[in-house]
Amino acid sequence: MTVLAVSTILFLGFTFRRLGTPSKKTPPFVPPQGCVYRTLMGEESSEENSRYKTPEKVQQAVEHGLSWLALAQNSNGGWGAGTHSRQDIIDPHAVAADPATTAMVAMALLRSGNTLTTGEYSQQLQEALNYLLQATENSPISSLNITDQSGTQIQTKLGENIDVILTAQFFSNVIDYVGHDAKLKASVQRNLNACVSKIQRAQDNNGNIAGAGWAGVLQSSFATNALESAQTKGAVVDEEALERSRQSQKNNYDAKTGDVKTEMGAGVMLYSVSGSARASAKEARKVEEEISKAKHNGTLGQNAPASAENLKKIGFDEADAMKYATAYEVYQSAKVQAQRADIMDGFGSNGGEEFLSYLQTGESMVIGKDDGWKTWYENISGRMLKIQNNDGSWNGHHCITSPVFCTATSLLILSINNDIDKLIEIGRQ
Repeated sequence: MTVLAVSTILFLGFTFRRLGTPSKKTPPFVPPQGCVYRTLMGEESSEENSRYKTPEKVQQAVEHGLSWLALAQNSNGGWGAGTHSRQDIIDPHAVAADPATTAMVAMALLRSGNTLTTGEYSQQLQEALNYLLQATENSPISSLNITDQSGTQIQTKLGENIDVILTAQFFSNVIDYVGHDAKLKASVQRNLNACVSKIQRAQDNNGNIAGAGWAGVLQSSFATNALESAQTKGAVVDEEALERSRQSQKNNYDAKTGDVKTEMGAGVMLYSVSGSARASAKEARKVEEEISKAKHNGTLGQNAPASAENLKKIGFDEADAMKYATAYEVYQSAKVQAQRADIMDGFGSNGGEEFLSYLQTGESMVIGKDDGWKTWYENISGRMLKIQNNDGSWNGHHCITSPVFCTATSLLILSINNDIDKLIEIGRQ
């Protein structure tokens, strides 16, 4: 599926804050007028923005962001977010590259239609892959991360081991595109396994990842994502470790009471509920598919709910019936909570953590084969496009403010429809 297949809204060149930018300048966009303009500026509701069929503007926004990122790449092939102590430095060439930020940009390039051999930014993607392979190869086997850097924006806010987690996710994504080079494919697979091993060794008995940052729940949530993706690509994943990882995220949300644990999420409900939705999506999809099959063959009535009792009727043992029914309840409730306007406001302004949470919500719905992702996409596009800077970048206004990291995450959100098949594959049991 391409961007042109998705209904969305008009692009705006609205700037909250002008960033330091690489040398190339791109002409600013002229904001369109009329009711759509008022919708994006918050003067009208965006709930019905599916009526605005202008996907070419979304593609234009994505291309503008990609152009900015390409110019922001460092000479060693990486990208950096800078340190937490010097968040005032926003020039992408004035900060050191780090694996976490590089992995996010590389995934954005890949999802936006570039491969190692095709696409306008194939060279940048190849250089990013080389940077991340070298970082992994050079890391001590006994270490929990793939870099000796500390105090980066991303580590301070998400967790000190976030670099290896995001790099593992990228290796899982890119491995489908290295078939042309057997030696390179073997290297990617070997380093993916090395990253998985580090992630699993960093996990505590509750399924959380050591070294949690300000919003450590996101580090642990993305670890779940990375392990799931790695498993689909043949990596050596400990099923018990993956189950602990999923369970830790599901435990952050009580579907019956609506209570949310935010101790590891900086007190922000959005971070926790988006992780809960993402961690339960795969199991919720299995429930949906098995219940639907049972209704079709007459084993269950057409109005039978997706309950533990009905799962036992169709062959689940008691333990699995309870586990899957709970996951289904968590997913169905958490995905709704994660899209509530008041919860989506997160910390009260846009930061990289908010963007990551939006991404998790959308991916969870696609993984779960939930048609509601299209409405999510239309609404989140409005939220993202109106805050794109005139130079093509995005930036946060609290915590993770890095224009490189925020631009990469925004592009992953806007181009999610390019990865529908891959995300659905992750959700297969």
